[in-house]
Amino acid sequence: MSRTTPPAVPPPGPVPAAPSRRILVVEDDPTVAEVVTGYLTRAGYVTEHVADGWAALDRAASFRPHLVVLDLMLPGLDGLEVCRRLRGAHSTAPAPPPVPVVMLTARGEAPDRILGLELGADDYVTKPFSPRELVLRIGSVLRRAEAAPPAATPVPPVRAGDLTAEPAARHAVRAGRPLSLTSREFDLLLFLMRNPGRVFAREDLLHQVWGWEFGDLSTVTVHVRRLREKIEDDPAAPRLIVTVWGAGYRFDPADGTGDGDRPDPAPSTPAGAPRP
Repeated sequence: MSRTTPPAVPPPGPVPAAPSRRILVVEDDPTVAEVVTGYLTRAGYVTEHVADGWAALDRAASFRPHLVVLDLMLPGLDGLEVCRRLRGAHSTAPAPPPVPVVMLTARGEAPDRILGLELGADDYVTKPFSPRELVLRIGSVLRRAEAAPPAATPVPPVRAGDLTAEPAARHAVRAGRPLSLTSREFDLLLFLMRNPGRVFAREDLLHQVWGWEFGDLSTVTVHVRRLREKIEDDPAAPRLIVTVWGAGYRFDPADGTGDGDRPDPAPSTPAGAPRP
């Protein structure tokens, strides 16, 4: 069936109690899909499963999931294009945050995994994976996406130069222009704005922002690149999030002079490994 225009994908509804959070599983392997939906159901989530990309867009429009588990290799419309269209449905600002996406990737799909993160996916799990780890990762992504301080203890906006981040609304603007950020991009920006002038290694950011003790450091590199594309005047010569060669990244809110013209640290070093 030929289709050119995807259905409009509404933002996820208000987040209810944990047992009724809705998760859409997009996976064409019936065995993998059965295991994933089984573990998620036992963890208290309401799940729906579809096996191809077009069906994913259709079901997302009606099911209104709080999170999508998305395989990259799909019939009809691949996972990267599904992710792109899910993000595109929320690209007009101001808009509610887009539905979080956790990708399922094979070991040989590293370039696609990086592209998926660049398109705005919040996390990824590599096949073969532990279903229990997947459930934990999903819980972590949902907690971050839903995080908001209690109404009784309002948190004031964080300002740096012409950037303003509002933790309670999880909303950021630059020079009065709303920024369309994923949940993880907002977390990263807020953390950097709260710690101006300090250098953070990618391992530090992976721990502080992602809450991971171990992981692929390219995740941080990709999110920094994406954030630069949204807040920098010239992402190729960043002046706000600068690279400190051999050390990490530093947020310079005023002028941003320094090592912004340096390349990012190599993305392939695993967390915890000694630096060369």
